[in-house]
Formats: sequence, C-alpha cells, structure tokens
Amino acid sequence: MAEEQTDSRLAAGADGPAGIDTTVAHPARVYDYWLGGTNNFAADREAAERVLAATPGLRARVRANRAFLARVVRYLAAEAGIRQFLDVGTGIPSANNTHEVAQRAAPDARVVYVDNDPIVLTHARALLAGSPEGSIQYFDGDARDVASIIGAAATTLDFTRPTALMLLGVMHLIQDSEGPYELVATLMGELPSGSYLVLSHPASDIHPGQAEAQRRYNERVSTPQTLRTRTEVSRFFDGLDLVPPGLVYVHEWRPGPDDIVPPGGVSAYGGVARKP
Repeated sequence: MAEEQTDSRLAAGADGPAGIDTTVAHPARVYDYWLGGTNNFAADREAAERVLAATPGLRARVRANRAFLARVVRYLAAEAGIRQFLDVGTGIPSANNTHEVAQRAAPDARVVYVDNDPIVLTHARALLAGSPEGSIQYFDGDARDVASIIGAAATTLDFTRPTALMLLGVMHLIQDSEGPYELVATLMGELPSGSYLVLSHPASDIHPGQAEAQRRYNERVSTPQTLRTRTEVSRFFDGLDLVPPGLVYVHEWRPGPDDIVPPGGVSAYGGVARKP
C-alpha cells in the first residue's frame, strides 16, 4: 500500500514534478529499489525484479557500491584534503550521501550534485541539507553535456582548487558510440592538478549471469546499459595515478570490518585516481 501511495503522489506532482513518464523504468529509480528505497514506480520495480531473477546477489553488490562511495569520500575529505566534490549522476538520496560523509570530516566541504532525472533533483532539494560552513547545490544535467556541467558547477566550486569528480554507477549508461572515455577525460581536463577521479562501473566479466541481467534490464529501461570488462574500465583512469589498492572490486577498496562481501566475492569495479 505504501508503494502505491508513493506512486500516486509522485505522478500527481505532490512529491515530484508532473508529467514524468512512470510507465518506463528509469535507472535512478531502479537503483533506488535495489537499495531498499521507496522512490520508485511499478515499472521500475518490475525491471529491477527481472534483473534480480537473473542475478540474485545483485542487491548486495549494489549496496557494496554505496558503501564504496562512503569510504572513498571519507578518504578524500579526511586524508587527501579534498574540499570540493562534483557528483555526476548522483541518484535518489539515500544513506551516506556525498555531502554528509564529506562534511562530517570537513564541515566546509562544497558539493555539487548533477542528475538528469527530475525526481532525483526534487527529492535532493527537499531532503538534503548540508552544514552551515559548507555548500550544496543541485543541477539538472547530463553527463554527456560537459560544458553545461562545468558551467553550472562553477557557481559553487572553484575549479582552480583540487576537486573530486564522482562518477559512481554512471558510465555504463553511456554507450560506446557516445564516447565515454572522451567524456571522462574532458571532465578531468577541466580540473586542476591534485584533483581526483572516483569511478565505479558494473562489469561484464565478473558473474555468469551478467549478460542475461543486462538483456533483461535493457528491455525495460529508458536508458540502456553497457557493461565493460576490467580492462575497459581501467581505460577511464588513463593518465591518472591510481590510489592503492588500485582498480578492484568496490567491496575490496579499503574495506572496514563491517563491510559486507557480496555473494561470490564479486561486485562492480571501482577506483580512485589522482590527477598529476
């Protein structure tokens, strides 16, 4: 009943903008469902369950990706001294959002969120609040439109100072024909020396059910995904210095004692790299 009420309120525009096509699954809302959230619709849940049927351990891998975000941001803010974060494809707000983790370590941290789903931005503006010393902004933007992202973010971030570019679970939504590697290189090209790239990417070579899961997912969503091998994911870090332990499964990147190992010991690939 609660899910039905969520659907009706959002469709009517009470909790989100009117005119959203709720009959087609959207990646951010499917991801929200996998994380256990309620900001999703029947089409999102159907697509999510079809994928779960092919890869039963996916929920744990998705949650491992979320935990990776928290560990990385904590490292960047507390150890690497980063005070600016550009989070592209942020997704629907959940626990341990980028600004919450960053501002716990550094209250003056500035965070810019970018996403192209109006529901994501509506919930972000309504639910996220930062520390009085820092700053948070949210922009409607697409990872493919680098100029718009940089232009909007520059109203909050100082791009003469080191900045962390966060691309978690985003680049698999950029098709090969759209130049994913060039997009990341261009974004990093706008940032000064000492900046960081944080990237996670679901892979095609870690689980026997991945290919079938991808097929089922792409049948239902508005934006199809492209899974990539470890070698292909590593190309996003070309020209950058990977922080130890390098490009690994996200649950293996500096895990804490309470971090869960997904079934089979596999998850998305993830890494953190510094711009020389």
